[in-house]
Amino acid sequence: MKKRKKKNNIKYSKIFILLSLFLFVIMIARLLQLGLSKKIDNINLQELASKRTTKTEVIPAERGNIYSKDGDILAQNVSSYKLIAYLDPKRTTDEDKPQHVVDKEKTAEALAPILQMDKEEILKNLQKENVYQTEFGSHGKNLNELTKQKIEDLNLPGLDFIESFRRYYPKGDFASYVVGYAKENEEDEITGEMGIEKYYDKLLKGKNGTRTYQKDLKGYHIANTKILKKDAISGKDIYLTIDSNVQFFVEQALNNSDVGYDWDWFHITILDAKDGSVLATSTSPSFDPNVRNITNYLDLAVASPYEPGSTMKTFTYMAAMENGVYDGNETYESGVYTTSDGTQIGDWDRSGWGRLTFDKGYAMSSNVGVINIINRHMNSMMLRQYFKRLGFGRKTGITLPNEQTGSLNFKYETEIFNAGFGQGITTTPIQNVQAMTPLTNDGILLRPYIVKKIVDPETKETILENTKDESERVASTTTVQKILSLMDDCVNGYGNTGSGYRISSGELIGKTGTAQISENGGGYLTGQSDIISSFAGIYPKSDPQVIIYASVKRPTAGSQKPISNAVKEIVGNLAKYYGHEQETDNSLDIKDYKVESYINKKLDTVKPRLDNNGLSYNILGTGSKIVKQIPDEGSVITNKDTIFLITNENVTVPNVVGLSSKVAKNLLEKLNIKVNLDGVGYVVEQSVGEGTNISNDMEINLKLNPKF
Repeated sequence: MKKRKKKNNIKYSKIFILLSLFLFVIMIARLLQLGLSKKIDNINLQELASKRTTKTEVIPAERGNIYSKDGDILAQNVSSYKLIAYLDPKRTTDEDKPQHVVDKEKTAEALAPILQMDKEEILKNLQKENVYQTEFGSHGKNLNELTKQKIEDLNLPGLDFIESFRRYYPKGDFASYVVGYAKENEEDEITGEMGIEKYYDKLLKGKNGTRTYQKDLKGYHIANTKILKKDAISGKDIYLTIDSNVQFFVEQALNNSDVGYDWDWFHITILDAKDGSVLATSTSPSFDPNVRNITNYLDLAVASPYEPGSTMKTFTYMAAMENGVYDGNETYESGVYTTSDGTQIGDWDRSGWGRLTFDKGYAMSSNVGVINIINRHMNSMMLRQYFKRLGFGRKTGITLPNEQTGSLNFKYETEIFNAGFGQGITTTPIQNVQAMTPLTNDGILLRPYIVKKIVDPETKETILENTKDESERVASTTTVQKILSLMDDCVNGYGNTGSGYRISSGELIGKTGTAQISENGGGYLTGQSDIISSFAGIYPKSDPQVIIYASVKRPTAGSQKPISNAVKEIVGNLAKYYGHEQETDNSLDIKDYKVESYINKKLDTVKPRLDNNGLSYNILGTGSKIVKQIPDEGSVITNKDTIFLITNENVTVPNVVGLSSKVAKNLLEKLNIKVNLDGVGYVVEQSVGEGTNISNDMEINLKLNPKF
């Protein structure tokens, strides 16, 4: 019996040993698997371990600024703060210096008026249990420096701030549809939603950096462990072609235009006639991007095509001239025209003005005149092809979001006639100013642009710089001169449709437009105010500097007055801004002068030549040789303007009070002085006095007032 028991014990011992050995082998195999495999049960163990012990914080990139072309900040980042309250008593290691909220009642009562919250609501957040910290919802976010300071002055323990950035627009409601706006999401990331902010969002945003470190159980950095940091890359700065002064003139005119009149919307765009850059563009009603009181999210300049009306007659006349079929002395009977299908199309005065020449028909904005030109000498293909050459029916390519093409859909006889005077087709304001550029550039079409340059704020390197962009020749010199003459007669001739835009100098020329508003179901509204009035003009005619396009929907009683008042106000300000006041009709002694190069010439030889031409000049310095000049060679001025001659010795800071900001800035920058502008208009104060010696890195602040 005893032997059998011993044998059984040996047998069980062997089984136990073998089982233990088997389990040991399995454990070793599992350990090897865990040690050598990246993934177990589809879980990356290294990543899992890293996430439990490693923390990565995002270092937000600073969003780039948006500037006007003269350096005014239109959009920038400012510090924004989120209020937090620490509730965990374990944060406090010294009772004399508490690091958590001790008196919750007192804290809630003190914060309530500053955060504009109910005390009970704050107290509810402070009484949360088993939490390390708490926040205060939307009332505790986006706090500015002033609010932050008020809270800090309470000297209440346990309160802290998390700094972030928010987008701020220093000029408020100013070029708002161009600049657009950007807003912060829940992760405090700023994203562009409209305008340049949206179009260049990625470029402005930059690239976030990271900060990675080993953390303890509470998520804090473990002392004496390495921090891996990848710096953020700041977003690029964007300089627009918008001239703050010209934009101010437009905004001011739009604000003044609603006195005595009402309308649905009112839009004005001003283009540099020489290079195609957008100097100003605005639509009313507008909005403040800081408040975002927006009624229409589409920028009328590019994104909402409408029927342009009679401003298109300019381009129909150009089409006839370029096809060699226009005779301005050819006549027709004005009033009403009956098409082959019996449709009657009338002039705005259906009784007409008797028999007119085609030239006079332009000045009177005669629909019947356009119809006769098309019917006698043209066809739909000739008209459509020329409109397309001018850029209608396609995007201009301007760097603003949601640009639309408009439409050139016309096929049948009545549709072709209507298209000739701007009905039944749709265009955008930016297309209209583009189509005007051949008239100020000897027949060459320019592409409009609104971004002057893009700059890296860290390296100061210019990433992109836009300049005059010539497309193609679309009109001969003869056509251009003829159209300019017709536009001149339209405004400055006796009894013509543009006479309400006449100014004393006669330098503003253009073409008016009136389009009926189409109904959704077809046909047109017939109310007196159910129109879109417009004006496409050039100023000054003797040396075009700007192209002006303005349009207004449903003006009171269908009046052109809101536009004519606004345009004449803008032109009056531009005349003074560019340094040549509007002359009266009696001032016939104004002469143009093309500036020569005076650089490296003796002052004694230049002065007599300027005197002989009746030109005013201002000499800076005591030298005998001219080293710099303003304006530059090739500029066209009048004998009422001033030329600044900078000599080679003893040049000091000049007196620029009374000069326009543009002239003053150009002059000081020629002297290598950095200029900071405060306001818009003319210089009323300069921070560095006249006669001060010019030093390296000198800066001067100019205070401006729109005194005109």
